[in-house]
Amino acid sequence: MARSKAFFRNEKITILNENVITTTLVESGSVDLIVTSPPYNVDLEYNSHKDDLSYADYLEFTKQWMGRCYEWLKDDGRFCLNIPLDKTKGGQQSVGADLTTIAKQIGFNYHSTVVWNEGNISRRTAWGSWMSASAPYVIAPVELIVILYKHTWKKTSGSKISDITRDEFLNWTNGVWTFNGESKKRIGHPAPFPLELPRRCIKMFSYVGDVVLDPFSGSGTTVIEAALNQRKGIGLEIDKKYCKLSKARILDLVKNIEE
Repeated sequence: MARSKAFFRNEKITILNENVITTTLVESGSVDLIVTSPPYNVDLEYNSHKDDLSYADYLEFTKQWMGRCYEWLKDDGRFCLNIPLDKTKGGQQSVGADLTTIAKQIGFNYHSTVVWNEGNISRRTAWGSWMSASAPYVIAPVELIVILYKHTWKKTSGSKISDITRDEFLNWTNGVWTFNGESKKRIGHPAPFPLELPRRCIKMFSYVGDVVLDPFSGSGTTVIEAALNQRKGIGLEIDKKYCKLSKARILDLVKNIEE
């Protein structure tokens, strides 16, 4: 990657104002771990992304960007995909199952799924037919973190240095994670995820010094956690406003890393 093409770069973090599907700035076979939460296609107000595609178009978009991720990963690279279990807005769809199937069709191997209990059922506003069997909605206050890998699950590349503690390992290998989501207003992004989510994925599935990529970097959560945990973070973000937001967060939260 040419330094001049980076929106922001320091010793541990690179932010690229680039489109995940068309960028040429990430080298094939260069990434150890991808941690990302793609747009959910539920009509959120992003600046530069249309979040109300038809479901068929959304699945086609998914094939395109996941194909790039497959290209960028090393043979023993891992892919942590934070997606909804399902969605009801615009018609019920089995998003988690459909996106997992697409990933496998592309060539990813399936390892496991973490159920993230956000505990935000109080935010729901729709029940379908209230107290009636006519047409009730069932809504689970959870999201998924689907764990995939490219060719081999056993990691052979990298420093071989793990920094996960005994208690973290025991707690996080339990496939139900319970912690709160992140505030949109506090962060200034329509769909931020909390630092805890990438932190767990990074410490569980990568070594110190590994390269961690987020192709939908948004407010920079993944790359910030990569830097704070002695990894190298690369964030792709199509919207310049969110690139500026992530740069500001990086400079605020990662004070010990000199530009």
